[in-house]
Amino acid sequence: MKNLLFTATTLSIISFSISTQAENLSELNQLLATKNCSQCDLTNSGLVMADLSGGNLSGANLVNANLSQANLAGIDLSGANLTGASLYGANLTGANLTGANLAGTDLRNTYLTNTNLTDVDLTTAHIEGAKGISETAGTPELFYRWAVRETERGNYRAAVEHYNRAININPEFAPAYLGIGLIEYGFDNQVKAKEKTEIAANLFQKQDNKLGYQTSQDFLHKMELIQTLEAENAKKNQGTSNFGKFIGGLGSLMLRLLL
Repeated sequence: MKNLLFTATTLSIISFSISTQAENLSELNQLLATKNCSQCDLTNSGLVMADLSGGNLSGANLVNANLSQANLAGIDLSGANLTGASLYGANLTGANLTGANLAGTDLRNTYLTNTNLTDVDLTTAHIEGAKGISETAGTPELFYRWAVRETERGNYRAAVEHYNRAININPEFAPAYLGIGLIEYGFDNQVKAKEKTEIAANLFQKQDNKLGYQTSQDFLHKMELIQTLEAENAKKNQGTSNFGKFIGGLGSLMLRLLL
């Protein structure tokens, strides 16, 4: 009896698995044929480089799906579950992602111009290298964190864009000014570096952020010191200072400024 029960249970599980796979395959074929598969279960689907532009996947389950480099321009993904999905390099221009779940979603190098990200939480999404993201997609703190990540990757242009988005949302967001100051100094734009850092210092002081104010002041003092040493070495024909442009230990403080 036990063996019969075990056999029946096993067959039931296998039958359910086959049925589920067949259903998923049917919905996948429907999507590829019509670009319309609202509420479909497309978990783990492979849709690399698929052309789904203008399609409808509203409310679809796309958990762990691979949509890397897919053409998703103008697609309706409102309410879709994209947890853990890869959209690396995908074209999402004009797409509707209102209310979509993007927890852990890979949005690196995506095109997000005019993408509707209303009611979307991008806190755990990976957006490094994404282009055209709207200021409404995040908070100053979130754009700041993305800027720090881009700085660590050496993608300074993207970092400055994120810092500026944070400032546009909140003109008194001091850490972003300091971040821009660091990057400007790294490119030897000393006037702009000093200007941005002084703005940061004044805002930090106004907001009683002692760590931020002290960090900004330390940076200003070290800039002055290096400029003095470089001027003296130039007079002695010894070239530039060996201090370089990197202010040691300052970069590690950037995220702490949010605490």
